[in-house]
Amino acid sequence: MRIFLTGATGFIGSAIVPELIAAGHQVLGMTRSDAGAKALTDAGAEVHRGTLEDPESLRSGAAQADAVIHTAFDHDFSRFIENCEKDKRAIAALGSALAGSDRPLVITSGTGMGSGEHGELASEDVFNTSHPNPRIASELAGNALLESGINVSVVRLPQVHNPYKQGLISPLVAIAREKGACAYVGEGRNRWPAGHLSDVARLYRLAIEKREAGARYHAVGEEGISSREITEALGRGLKLPVVSIAPNEAEAHFGWMAMFVGLDMPASSAKTLAALGWNPHGPTLIADLNEARYA
Repeated sequence: MRIFLTGATGFIGSAIVPELIAAGHQVLGMTRSDAGAKALTDAGAEVHRGTLEDPESLRSGAAQADAVIHTAFDHDFSRFIENCEKDKRAIAALGSALAGSDRPLVITSGTGMGSGEHGELASEDVFNTSHPNPRIASELAGNALLESGINVSVVRLPQVHNPYKQGLISPLVAIAREKGACAYVGEGRNRWPAGHLSDVARLYRLAIEKREAGARYHAVGEEGISSREITEALGRGLKLPVVSIAPNEAEAHFGWMAMFVGLDMPASSAKTLAALGWNPHGPTLIADLNEARYA
């Protein structure tokens, strides 16, 4: 297939490109910059100039492809709600180019959307439409396309990691350096799911090849690692003390990250493994944190 990939030069997208090409697909990768265009060309992909803010560039890219994978997202969390709404518009634009066909679109969400309650194990067959996370806008946009006949499926992400980057854990490094300590909230028992970058990239390929409308997949290699264990790994790597922060002190210590640090959000990938034969085998989150390049 000729696959249009948004976010093609990002952390996850840049791993999906070689995964797709190695499997015999052609990749049309979206980028806004000359540096991104060179990286895509060097990787063996075609270049499509576009941005999330330009719906027509999204539509024209999708119109040239047999399938679309959407991983682009604006990670400026100081404007998180606004950026989630921007993603909703981007998904609508991509879907509009696929109307009247069975060409598949794989969009991206978070594993938390599959959890009914705080601390409940998230599952692929659950979509909590009342979830307070603004990222729910992405799946609502996907559902709207699905109801209109577009072949949409969803990959839900946990903390995606390698030794260089670890999802929402990476911002905690900057906070720890600023505060002079690595902190967790309360007893640090809340859990975050995780998936290694190589496993996540392979899951996107399997999802687009499956072409199953309405499917939801969890890119989860580990169901839940406690925040205390994560913080202790950061403390070892940064050579900083590890401390507990009371819940009412979280906002003062973590800033915008306070909305995430205390969440208990374990997630299962049992149904994903069964549906796609996906078998995650990359290093664990703690192994990557132990090998992280903190310098």
